[in-house]
Amino acid sequence: MRLLGLDVGDARIGVAISDPNGQVAIPLMTMQRRSTETSIAAIATLAGKEEVEALIVGFPLSLNGAVGPQAQRVQEFARRLQAAVAVPVELWDERFSSVQADELLRRDRPRSRKGRAEQDSLAAAIILQGYLDSKQEMPQPS
Repeated sequence: MRLLGLDVGDARIGVAISDPNGQVAIPLMTMQRRSTETSIAAIATLAGKEEVEALIVGFPLSLNGAVGPQAQRVQEFARRLQAAVAVPVELWDERFSSVQADELLRRDRPRSRKGRAEQDSLAAAIILQGYLDSKQEMPQPS
């Protein structure tokens, strides 16, 4: 089961993809956001090309779990994305994914524009990996 993970921000969208078995998330790319329509069209095209079965969108809840302004924007983006694709779009709690990505990248190199783009795709991979791990931990019916 191949999935796409998305870290949707105001300026960029980090994209990750799972391996064909749906076990490992791999950073794929970072898209510049020009308009919502253009971004959704690009994601829909990518989802079709990669033959994914679902899109997992990072849901930036506040630390106390409340839905703040950024989470509301992401909800609206996910709603519009769902209307454009034929596969399920799921929101996934992404608290701390960008922080984790930043910490991983900081160990390797100084922060740069390219580093921020890498951070976005790595954050998408962290989001997607969390989702994949949660599905693997669930007991399978016998």
